[in-house]
Amino acid sequence: MSSAERIVEDRAPGGAVRPSRLRQLAAASVGNAVEWYDWYAYSFLAVYFAEQVFPKSAGNSLVPLLSSFAVFAVGFFMRPVGGLLMGAVADRRGRRTALTLTILLMGGGSLLVALTPTYATTGVLAPVVLVVARLVQGLSVGGEFAASTTFLVESAGPGRRGLFSSFQYVSTSIGQLLASGTAALLATLLTERQMGQWGWRVAFLIGALLSLLGLWIRRGAQETLPQALNPVRAGETPIEQRAAERPGLFEALRRHPRQSLLICGITVGGTIAYYTWTTYLPTYAQVNAGFDKGEALTVGTLSLIFFALLQPLGGMLSDRIGRKPLLLGFSLGFAVLAVPLLHLVTDAFFSLLLVQCAGMVLLTGYTAIAAAVNAEVFPARVRASGIGFPYSLTVALFGGTAPYVGTWFKEAGHADLFPWYVAALCLVSFVVYLTLPETSRQKLEK
Repeated sequence: MSSAERIVEDRAPGGAVRPSRLRQLAAASVGNAVEWYDWYAYSFLAVYFAEQVFPKSAGNSLVPLLSSFAVFAVGFFMRPVGGLLMGAVADRRGRRTALTLTILLMGGGSLLVALTPTYATTGVLAPVVLVVARLVQGLSVGGEFAASTTFLVESAGPGRRGLFSSFQYVSTSIGQLLASGTAALLATLLTERQMGQWGWRVAFLIGALLSLLGLWIRRGAQETLPQALNPVRAGETPIEQRAAERPGLFEALRRHPRQSLLICGITVGGTIAYYTWTTYLPTYAQVNAGFDKGEALTVGTLSLIFFALLQPLGGMLSDRIGRKPLLLGFSLGFAVLAVPLLHLVTDAFFSLLLVQCAGMVLLTGYTAIAAAVNAEVFPARVRASGIGFPYSLTVALFGGTAPYVGTWFKEAGHADLFPWYVAALCLVSFVVYLTLPETSRQKLEK
């Protein structure tokens, strides 16, 4: 039997044919792409709607942009709550239940952003509505990573965890591409005035509709949580069995404190590099080098295509040579090269494209295997909540604040300090990676 046939003809306990691993991959990836489209549409379109929702300061045109990025960061601080709560749902009720909840929340948040009134119309209510929408989306994204990470890695066949892990960021990149491409298309078809008045709302309405598509696709997913699939033990009632198997909300933190701290160390360098290169870099080029808005979106789209294509290659490489070489290459590369790369950004099209693609080659050493590395730290019983809270907390502190910190450095007259900030956090992760055991050949703990 060929490898493709083995994937399709995977059988569940009891002999029933379960959905193929390819179908599992699609259920996680398509839904994840939709989630991240909704999330990233905000960052790509912030330059258009900032002045509609936030009042200008007399004498400082950066205030609306800073305010919109502050709300971007606020959404990130809801992610740890989402990671904890939705992670607990995934560990107690199953991965599929959690994935259903997260995509419903994201679609609702996207619709709310699309319907946000302007400051001129409703005053302070406008930013309040936007903050509420981003809090809902932050809750969703925090839970999405926890649930989809565990679902992807648990769905992988032997020796394929790195490959399946890479689709976490393949689908994330597709979501970003959809958001970036939609923003670029709207910017091409509409005038600057139209984009600022109503064009940006179209992208969020599309996101709400795509969430319904993702929900429909995820209905066919097969549950991967062993506790959710096991039959009742002899002599136990279903209620007794569920009580024994369901972990408490803080069980992962209480019983696995070292592993929780390890997730923070694994994540800190990866998240600052990721959000700098994939989210903030176009705005960084606009603010610091006078780069054209439309061209910045085009560069972002081209580099994201390149990045998405790299992910499976990085995942397969980690299945062959291990996770540590890729992690060490990523973190040391950014610690040494982040400053010179960001200093190379000018108002020339190919300078930004070169810098963004070069960074994404290095970044692949982290993104392609982050899901596998995180999942290999915890047992199945608390895997989703164990990953979700410390990961999302670290992303909130260092990833979600990257656009705000970068813009703040510029406003304070110290734009050159931001690249050093990125390099320092990547060096912290390099030290953590040196202490990690190699887990690519170990069985995933049940």
